[in-house]
Amino acid sequence: MFAEWIEKIDGILWGWPLIALLFVTHLIMTVRTGFIQKELFTAIKLSVTKDDSADGDVSQFGALTTALSSTIGTGNIIGVGTAIALGGPGAVLWMWLTGIFGLATKYAETLIAVKYRVKSENGTMIGGAMYALDRGLHMRPLGIAFALLASICAFGIGNMVQANAVVTNITQNFHVPAIVTAVILTVLIALVILGGIRSITKVSEALVPFMSLFYILGCLYILILNHSVLWDAVRLIVSSAFTARAAGGGFIGTTVLVTCRYGFARGLFSNEAGMGSAPLVAAAAQTSNPKRQALVSMTGVFWDTVVICLLTGLVLVSSILKYPAIDALSGDGAVVTTAAFSVIPHIGVPVLVFGLVTFAFSTILGWYYYGERACVYLFGEKSILVYKVLWVLAVFAGSLTELNVVWNIADILNGLMAVPNVIAVLLLQGVIASETRKYRGSHLNDVDPEDVPIIQNANKGILF
Repeated sequence: MFAEWIEKIDGILWGWPLIALLFVTHLIMTVRTGFIQKELFTAIKLSVTKDDSADGDVSQFGALTTALSSTIGTGNIIGVGTAIALGGPGAVLWMWLTGIFGLATKYAETLIAVKYRVKSENGTMIGGAMYALDRGLHMRPLGIAFALLASICAFGIGNMVQANAVVTNITQNFHVPAIVTAVILTVLIALVILGGIRSITKVSEALVPFMSLFYILGCLYILILNHSVLWDAVRLIVSSAFTARAAGGGFIGTTVLVTCRYGFARGLFSNEAGMGSAPLVAAAAQTSNPKRQALVSMTGVFWDTVVICLLTGLVLVSSILKYPAIDALSGDGAVVTTAAFSVIPHIGVPVLVFGLVTFAFSTILGWYYYGERACVYLFGEKSILVYKVLWVLAVFAGSLTELNVVWNIADILNGLMAVPNVIAVLLLQGVIASETRKYRGSHLNDVDPEDVPIIQNANKGILF
């Protein structure tokens, strides 16, 4: 009974109210930033350009890859499969559009996270939605609410669920005992997070580009194999996004409304634009001014949804068209995705398994830092060691436990995180617009003395 109620609440929360809130925020921020998406190529260039002279704990690229390590996860593979299985092929287009417009919200939430960040007494940078709410809007209760939700839901959506995905996939495909994989995974995670943010970013800088490139090349190879139906797949995705379709051709029957819902929901869930998660690490970046890092962080949505989710969607739709044996009518995203990749000779299964395992592993690292920063805001730096121990224990427990209820609870908390974060973005939209105008063109490298963060005693949290 409890599990059914949790699942029902999760379905309601991730229904139209939250989808509408996030997508409307995307549109408002697109307008208020003067269509910041047009600066995407500048943002990509900045993401690989060092800004060593600025304050911060990690490079801009390190902050980006750490954020990408959490957003590029199982949602990019299984989540896309779920959207197609339940919403039809048209969901891919709506998912892609959430990425295009979500660039503006990711930019906006990062900008205020950097602008209102603080420097602890030991010199580390701390920022995020809680500081924007606290310092920018003097809404400390909402800041506390955001931090509580982030620090708790991280254990589910960013830890136990991901650990379970790693162990399950390795066990199923390589027949390695689950306990062996669980122990190895737990030790690896412990070794990385014990080194703190610099250790996490160092691993992310090496792992994220490699795993993403391998997966992208694998998808491109599969699309070449499916070239005979690729144009049909593109036409089907576009036409199905705007017209209701009956079941057929291997796909479930859907209405336009259902297609929109699943495309929006999976896209928003995948790139986390509006959730307030990625700004928690962006605030630690070495950057001259808030706009510069906001542009860099914005590219995360581009790589996550506009590129990787789109490629996954094209692979799945084209494979379903080419191989009638694939049953997309089951409504199960994991089944559809596994079947679609499995029919591709030689490359299909390795690409899928490598993507799922590495994406899940990197997500555990990224979400650890998110949860830790939220915990420091609440309880101070004395809580870091306790949080690390609990995190490592949760990795091991999640590896060997059925997690349907945990997943749904974490999904609910993750959705609730968006509410205080979006409030901060919308109420500070004047600041966002002003900062965007201030650092145009040649002023993008300027340092504004007003943006130097205050010194705060991080040894003491807000609650104790």
